[in-house]
Amino acid sequence: MTAEIISDYKNLAANIGQLIAISGYRNDYIAKKIGLQPQTFSVKKGRKSFTVDEIEKIIQVIDNEEVEEYIMLEILRSRKNDENLSGEEFKNLMGWK
Repeated sequence: MTAEIISDYKNLAANIGQLIAISGYRNDYIAKKIGLQPQTFSVKKGRKSFTVDEIEKIIQVIDNEEVEEYIMLEILRSRKNDENLSGEEFKNLMGWK
C-alpha cells in the first residue's frame, strides 16, 4: 500500500507540468495563487522541483474534471502490470457468496 502511494506521488510530481497544461490555467495565475513569483514558478516547473506543499497547492488551484481524468488515467497506466483479481477471486477473498 505504501509503495503504491509513493509511486502515485512520483507519477503526479513527474506529470505536474502536463496537469497544468490540461487545466487551462496560465503559469502566472497559478504562481500568484500559490505565492511564488512567475519566474520562480517557471523554473521549478521546468526542473520539476516543486515541493510537496507546492504540488498540493497547485492541485488545489487547477482541480477540474480534465485534470482528474488525466490523474486517474496515469494511475491506471502505472498499475497496468500489477497483479489483478477476477471478480470471482475477489468475492472468495472477501468471503461473499
